[in-house]
Amino acid sequence: MNMQLLYCDESNLEDRPGDFLIYAGVMIPTDRAKQLSDAIGTLRRTAGIDPSSLVKFAPAAAPLDHAGYRAFKQAIIEAAIEHGCKLLAYAVLHDLSQGPDVARRWGINTICWHFQCALRRLEQPGLVLIDRFNDAGNLIDDHLREKMSIGVDLPHRNGTTPLDRVIGFHYAAIGQAHFTSLSDILIGSLRWAINVHCRGQDLRDNALALLEILSPMFWRDQESESIPDIGFCFSPFKIKSARFHAQYISLQEFLRDGNIQSSQIIELIG
Repeated sequence: MNMQLLYCDESNLEDRPGDFLIYAGVMIPTDRAKQLSDAIGTLRRTAGIDPSSLVKFAPAAAPLDHAGYRAFKQAIIEAAIEHGCKLLAYAVLHDLSQGPDVARRWGINTICWHFQCALRRLEQPGLVLIDRFNDAGNLIDDHLREKMSIGVDLPHRNGTTPLDRVIGFHYAAIGQAHFTSLSDILIGSLRWAINVHCRGQDLRDNALALLEILSPMFWRDQESESIPDIGFCFSPFKIKSARFHAQYISLQEFLRDGNIQSSQIIELIG
């Protein structure tokens, strides 16, 4: 039976007003995993990157310059698309979070739940691999055990939600697989484009071009061009502040301009 691997990571962890914390995972079908790993390895060798070098979104790996590394990263993204990988993403405004550790925990829970939803649609099991980190009190081990044994808590659902399609939760670190490089490049690219918008940087055309490259990666339901909240989730779903709600809508419209057609309804309540 085919199954799915989910390699996860976060970005924009620094608690900066006006920024969105990003948590995301890339789904890799196991029947294409070896071919994709080989393809990424070939791209590395062709680029002349030393086998011991760590490949991330930034900085550029020697001997590539900025332009060469950008083309190299795009080739990796295109290889992931060719091999049927899908991206699940979560974004929360730091101003509305309860601190980076809590925001990341909600992000992990949400992405794991959306992975469960995707696995149900595919009628497949899956394995979650989370980028290793240390949170306050180093509680991550207990959190992962809880996810496996009980399930996840979600802000929009009552009680604990079991993840019966997920067969395990494990750690992964950069350099331990080509897929950790893939997830870092994907999530770093998404973060960069979002920050261009949120920080008002004069690189809008570059950011939109990058979003266009990322667009085919996002989970979509069959025969739909729009991206449901499984593919890209804004949290929370309901916002009390008109100012913060406007920031969410502005980002959603920016993503749509980059062909990431988010269909989520973000409500303003008062």
